Amino acid sequence: MSYAKVHAAGISGVTGVLVEVEADVAMGMPQLVVSGLPDAALHEARDRVRAAVVNAGEEWPQRRMTVNLRPATVRKQGSSFDLGIAVAILGGAGRLPLAALDGVALIGELGLDGMIRPVRGVLPMVMAAARAGLTRAIVPEANAAEAALVPGVRVKAAASLNAVMNYVRDGVELPAALPAGTPDARPRLDLADVVGQEHAKVALEVAAAGGHHLSLLGPPGAGKTMLAARLPGLLPPLDDTAALEVTSLYSIAGRLAPGAGLIRQPPFQAPHHTTSTAALLGGGTGLARPGAISLAHRGVLFLDELPEFSRSALEALRQPLEEGSVRIGRSKDLVSYPSRVQLVTAANPCPCAKPGGDSYCECSPTVRRRYLGRLSGPLMDRIDLRVELFPVTSAGLFAVDEPLETTETVGKRVVEARNAAAERWRAYGWRLNAEASRSALRLAPAATADLRHRIDTGLLSARGYIRVLRVAWTLADLAGRDRPVREDVATALTLRLGDIR
Repeated sequence: MSYAKVHAAGISGVTGVLVEVEADVAMGMPQLVVSGLPDAALHEARDRVRAAVVNAGEEWPQRRMTVNLRPATVRKQGSSFDLGIAVAILGGAGRLPLAALDGVALIGELGLDGMIRPVRGVLPMVMAAARAGLTRAIVPEANAAEAALVPGVRVKAAASLNAVMNYVRDGVELPAALPAGTPDARPRLDLADVVGQEHAKVALEVAAAGGHHLSLLGPPGAGKTMLAARLPGLLPPLDDTAALEVTSLYSIAGRLAPGAGLIRQPPFQAPHHTTSTAALLGGGTGLARPGAISLAHRGVLFLDELPEFSRSALEALRQPLEEGSVRIGRSKDLVSYPSRVQLVTAANPCPCAKPGGDSYCECSPTVRRRYLGRLSGPLMDRIDLRVELFPVTSAGLFAVDEPLETTETVGKRVVEARNAAAERWRAYGWRLNAEASRSALRLAPAATADLRHRIDTGLLSARGYIRVLRVAWTLADLAGRDRPVREDVATALTLRLGDIR
């Protein structure tokens, strides 16, 4: 037999791609040619596969070998095809009967010693195999629990090329993989730990209920970071579809811990202000990895010390925040990653950032304007809620008489409001008020009179008008009303402008 075919898988963006690995072993000058738009890692696979086969005790065919990866129009990246290439070559050389591999996806990188190494992105790869109708997969041991999360696919864990060959030749069973059951170990931070700043807690609840972006401005120690870190705890757990999306992103990024199950808690990403544009949005050499904004998909992206971020990085956020996805263009490829996040920003009012607030500030008005002037109008126009925090007083810090609301209590109200919004927008396919379009948000002229005045005076843009309406609908949901009244619109306007002017 000189021709053999097996199935493997790769990734393109956030989705898996099923690939047919064809091998033709013919008479001619001994060499191995790999076709089908391979990248540098795949060109290097020729040497890895040869060493792995020899060290597994097999003789390397002294023939002209051609390996083709179909579809040839899709760029192949990474080392996940190594196992499929080795098995296809051995099958084409007549060393392996491949009938046992019908309907099986082979995924794994080969070490020079013949061991099968883990690879990034196994979860979306196995999902692609399932969509194509394959019912079985052989993956590296370290990726087995992750791959077993895909329903309808029986996953086998292989430690070495020898183990796979024994399975194909002699029927020696490979250990079956079970879905990981490790719960998310992140501690649930309690909103009751934040003293004072009651108006900011209200804004946090509104942001959680409607999926709105939030900006916090205030001196150090006022509670900006504490509030932002508690927002994920107010959000409901991810459903199956969202959990698979988020877990796939972490798998592609190589951030999924061995043995970890589906990510059920909304993710929280807080990149440092020195983070580059590529790290924030995604990129890198070879396979473009998802950035912080995509790793925060269906969760919270927290940018602390916002004015300290590079202007180019902040401006690059505008399109992903608006469209909910990041498109990374390359000369021969375009990768798209989802980025539907809640943005929370925190900033000090000036460079000196005295804990006592404005009374102790040493900055001139010009310096203060220049500092916050690093934030462009188009970026800030995309933020729905803008809250100013003030220094916490000793009375607020040491007060023990009034019990503070916990994350659990506020989270129940958030879930009820989200359920009301999801039911209202079900016909449109939206789940949150932050996703609703202008045509669906229309209110009676009497309820929006204040908004029309702010637009005419230049205090509110057309985008800001729509975002105020979205917040007003969230306020109505939290209050148990079917639709917003004028007071809801006025409160939403206050939360956006800081005051009613």
